[in-house]
Amino acid sequence: MSKTTVVIITLVLYKLMLLAIGLWASKKTLNSDDYLLAGRNLGPVVAALSYSSSASSAWTLLGVSGIAYTIGLSSIWIALGAIAGMLVAWFWIAPRLMVSSRLHGQVTPTDFLMKEVAGSIRRPTLWLISGIIIFSFIFYIAAQFQGVGNTFASVFAFSSSKSILLGAGIIMVYTMLGGFWAVSITDALQGFLMLFAAVLLPLIALSEVGGIDGLVKGLQVNGSPSQLSFVASNVGLSALGVALGGLSVGIGTVGQPHLLVRFMALRDEAALRRARLIAVVWYLLVFMGMWILGLIGFVVHTNIANPESIFLVLTGSLLPPVLGAILLAAVLSAILSTADSQLLSVAAVIAHDLGLGGRNSKLLVARISVVGLVIAAVVVSIYLPDKIFDRVVFAWVALGSAFGPLVFVRLAGLSIRSGGVFLSVLVGFSCAVMFSFVPDIHQFSERAGPFFLAFAVLLLSKGEAESI
Repeated sequence: MSKTTVVIITLVLYKLMLLAIGLWASKKTLNSDDYLLAGRNLGPVVAALSYSSSASSAWTLLGVSGIAYTIGLSSIWIALGAIAGMLVAWFWIAPRLMVSSRLHGQVTPTDFLMKEVAGSIRRPTLWLISGIIIFSFIFYIAAQFQGVGNTFASVFAFSSSKSILLGAGIIMVYTMLGGFWAVSITDALQGFLMLFAAVLLPLIALSEVGGIDGLVKGLQVNGSPSQLSFVASNVGLSALGVALGGLSVGIGTVGQPHLLVRFMALRDEAALRRARLIAVVWYLLVFMGMWILGLIGFVVHTNIANPESIFLVLTGSLLPPVLGAILLAAVLSAILSTADSQLLSVAAVIAHDLGLGGRNSKLLVARISVVGLVIAAVVVSIYLPDKIFDRVVFAWVALGSAFGPLVFVRLAGLSIRSGGVFLSVLVGFSCAVMFSFVPDIHQFSERAGPFFLAFAVLLLSKGEAESI
């Protein structure tokens, strides 16, 4: 049996299992609350792994390893920034948001963000928040579909467009059928696969180069001075800027709707305590594993055309067919787990937040909106290609800057005037978009500047203190 045949059989079985989960979850999905929030009954393992895999996406397995391959040791700050953002989210945001969502009957992150927004500005604010989520997720999901294209193209020599259409179709079907139950269960399974890949492949690759000593020697021989420095050969304030630029990736974590909804769906406080411990271990192993893998990849394959394919290249060269197929399934897991969560977030916006379709047809409208978003994301991924890392960072910063500051002040118990909420969301998002077009802008300014500008608007719009 050829390697390609083994890979095809493994991936087909994996996809059939995902579709079966979607069918099973459809039996548990009786109304829109089940579809959007799993009845607030998410256990710790499913919550932690579905959060982690949804947060990580193709950006982690392909993007982080690719950026480590490209810039070397200084990429460590990006991994540490992602880990720091996760810690803030699970230890400060999660317990407060879980309480608030139950106390006020909030079903979606938009419900939470819109709390106390009243008067003539309420409807424009709702449409602004909803429009930002839809716009950002189209580009975010397009990046995941590009990851599908890269994966299939590297294994089967499929065209990128065919690969994108295949992956998008599978995601669409099981998300449309089972909603939050299907998404959470499949994401948990995919989180296990990603963890397996992020531990196994770096260990095998490290052995291939002769352990830590061999890796260090290989980097010294092949790397430039910039690649061999944790601050890219900078000193003083420039060195600090490199570190802050990488760490600033984590700032946007608190404003991601598809992650916040996991906290709202948690079963109880005991589930929260166990879930965040699992999430911490997962993040440390996966992000540090991909960082090390990128460095090893540079030593083993010094000149490859697409650095974001180093995970796939090492999988093909170091592993036997069956194991390689499982790791390819892990890459697809990273892609699917993020895309399905974002599709569901947009379905929630259209069916629940905007109330399109009326009270009795929310479930149908949610499912139809999943189809519409898949089509839009496929068009963007095929006709407007970009680097996975850059596209994800753009959408991540846009969402984090628009909503992250408001999440913080809401959970801190501060009351914000309605006009201030609208202006803060607008400033955070528009600055994130504008900064992304500024040539040679510093990473910290691009990723953190919009967030702090929006935060300043909220502080200037502060009203009386409120209880969460």
